[in-house]
Amino acid sequence: MELTHSFTVPTAVDDAWDLFMDLERVGSCFPGATVTEVTDKGFSGTVKVKLGPIALLYTGTGSFVERDDASHRATLEAKGKDKRGNGTAGATVTIALSPDGTGTRADVVTDLAVTGKPAQFGRGVMQDVSDKLLLAFVDCIEKRLTAGPEEPVPAEAAVPAPVPAAETAVPAVVAPAAAAPVPVPAAAAPSAAPRTQPPFGDSSETHTAGMSARPSAAYARPPRTVTSEIEEDNALDLGSAVMPVLMQRYAGYAAAAVIGIVIGWLFGRSRSR
Repeated sequence: MELTHSFTVPTAVDDAWDLFMDLERVGSCFPGATVTEVTDKGFSGTVKVKLGPIALLYTGTGSFVERDDASHRATLEAKGKDKRGNGTAGATVTIALSPDGTGTRADVVTDLAVTGKPAQFGRGVMQDVSDKLLLAFVDCIEKRLTAGPEEPVPAEAAVPAPVPAAETAVPAVVAPAAAAPVPVPAAAAPSAAPRTQPPFGDSSETHTAGMSARPSAAYARPPRTVTSEIEEDNALDLGSAVMPVLMQRYAGYAAAAVIGIVIGWLFGRSRSR
C-alpha cells in the first residue's frame, strides 16, 4: 500500500536536510523506533510495537537507494521482521524537501508492505494511523530543530563519585566502638546502678551517628539501571492508535447493528406474548 504525507518545519531547507540525513537523530523521533547502527552502506535498528497484549519487536536494516543533496531528494529502502516470527515489514520511502516561505515543506511517499497481525488493517486504517503518528514525529523534529545540535555529556558528570560518601560514613560507624565503657563502682548500691550507665543523651547520639551513616553508605551505591522499563515505555502502542480510528470509522455501523439487535429482541418478545 502507498501512503502519502506532507508537512512543514520551521527552518531553512539546508538545515532540515542535514537533520533528515542524520538517521540516528531523526530515527529516534518515530514512536517506538531506535537506530542502533549507522554505516556508509546503510543502517540497522529496531521498532517496538504493542498491539493489545501482543508485543512485537521488529529488527531490520535499510540503505539509501538514491540521495541527491543538491535537489534535497532521497529514497531509502528498509525491511525487517518480528523476532518471534509474527510478521514482516518492508518499506520504500521517498522524501523531497522544498522551500515554503521561511520554512521547509517535506513530501513523503511510503510504499509499505506488511505481513502478520498488523496486516489485518486495511489501507484506510493504516493511512489514518500513520497520520496520527506523523503528528508526534513532526513535533519531535521541530523540537530537535529548535534545540540545535546535541552536545556530548562530560564524562565527569555522567557518573557521580561515591568516594566522599564512603569516607564520611566510616568514622561515624567506628567512633562509637572506640568509646571506653564507663566503669561501675563495686561499692555502689543496686538502686544507684542505673545512674552509672551512660546517659540517654550519649546513647541517642550513638544511635543517631549509626543511622546517619547508613543513608550515606546507601547513597554512595551506583544508581540502579532501569533499561527494561524505559524500553517498555518506548514501545509504539498501536492498539491505542488504532482503536480511536476504528471507532471513528465504524461507530455508525456498530450503532446500527446494536439498534437492529435490540429491535429484533423486542419484536421477538412481543410475538412470544
